[in-house]
Amino acid sequence: MTETLTIREMCDAFNVTPRTLRFYEAKELLSPIRQGQKRLFTRRDRARLKLILRGKRFGLSLEEIRQILDLYRPDGDPHPQLREACAIGERHLDRMIAQRAALDEAILELEQQLATGRTQIAELEAAKRAAE
Repeated sequence: MTETLTIREMCDAFNVTPRTLRFYEAKELLSPIRQGQKRLFTRRDRARLKLILRGKRFGLSLEEIRQILDLYRPDGDPHPQLREACAIGERHLDRMIAQRAALDEAILELEQQLATGRTQIAELEAAKRAAE
């Protein structure tokens, strides 16, 4: 892959819109090289966008993503960034598991209600046929 990518190449590579890239740039999560109106995205931007998109897929807020990204030091110790990413990830995993449990419970209840409703419909239709 080339050293820099244009906004179109970034969009194609990551399946995002130019608006998305401009939004992340405005939020200072990406910092492409500006040449007039042209934006050139570096390897650093590509790595950051990959992490942003992964974080969004996991339900992280942009602020949480920023906290993780801001801890990155190219020549430094990766431990602070990894610790923060794991701490945030664990909190989100706990929330997702709780949401899944609540959703599983709601699904079970809805299935039971639908089964009851189907039984009542069948009984009403049978009674209607018997009355005819």
